[in-house]
Amino acid sequence: MIRTVESEQDVPAPVLAAYSYCEAVTGQQARNFAYGIRLLPTPKRRAMSALYAFSRRVDDIGDGALAGDVKSMRLEDTRAMLARVRQGSVAEDDTDPVAVALAHAAETFPIPLGGLDELIDGVLMDVRGETYETWDDLKVYCRCVAGAIGRLSLGVFGTEPGARGAERAPEYADTLGLALQLTNILRDVREDAEGGRTYLPADDLAKFGCSAGFKGPKPPEGADFAGLVHFEVRRARALFAEGYRLLPMLDRRSGACVAAMAGIYRRLLDRIERDPEAVLRGRVSLPGREKAYVAVRGLSGLDARHVTRRTVRRRA
Repeated sequence: MIRTVESEQDVPAPVLAAYSYCEAVTGQQARNFAYGIRLLPTPKRRAMSALYAFSRRVDDIGDGALAGDVKSMRLEDTRAMLARVRQGSVAEDDTDPVAVALAHAAETFPIPLGGLDELIDGVLMDVRGETYETWDDLKVYCRCVAGAIGRLSLGVFGTEPGARGAERAPEYADTLGLALQLTNILRDVREDAEGGRTYLPADDLAKFGCSAGFKGPKPPEGADFAGLVHFEVRRARALFAEGYRLLPMLDRRSGACVAAMAGIYRRLLDRIERDPEAVLRGRVSLPGREKAYVAVRGLSGLDARHVTRRTVRRRA
């Protein structure tokens, strides 16, 4: 249940300033995410920006050039800040705007803050250079860095009163996060390889002759790179199909936000499927007009209605 949301006049000026900082970070650093959350009412949009700003801080530590032990220390410092938020000991005039905004968001919405601990755990896996033998192994990582974000977001969105199957909403939010993360992994396969990271499961790479990695604009000699990509695309599509069952459980604007963000990634997946080697040549992205179309489609409720009709047919 969502707590009583304060009006604009009730939010203290230092908290509004902290939210403004988080929204600026979101607008500058997360274009796909920003397209979705702009569809939300102001209190939810601000809370989502606070979650993003915290997540961005954690990701930036993990992706930075610091030594591994320094990264680990910085991540634990961030976990200590999260503990202050959880304990309610962040003052409105605290010098850390992310802490201020996140503390207010957590007081306003039932956000499961443990998900942010999971995010830190996932980035620590990156710092340690972990690799993944199987999809089940990779799912653990994806649940930390993306499934947890889905569950945190659901804390802001809430579910509609009386929504059928709402007890499974966290599961669907988690699965949708996995779908987005797997799409990210496919999109960034060369960039990650150049940074010394491999996320795709080792057994999948071996199955398609891709164990040598992806550090150039062409697949390894003799590899079935297209087969590997199409295999992972099918896996991501199945995750999207399951995760989209969340949409009919949300109010119109929250559903539009989720449909917009997920829709952008589904279209990225379509592009990757059509031209698998594009991910080796550079970053695959969507033009702004296409993102705007996806946002409008989400706001119209088309995706939620499609999921509802499909679910009804299955029950019939």
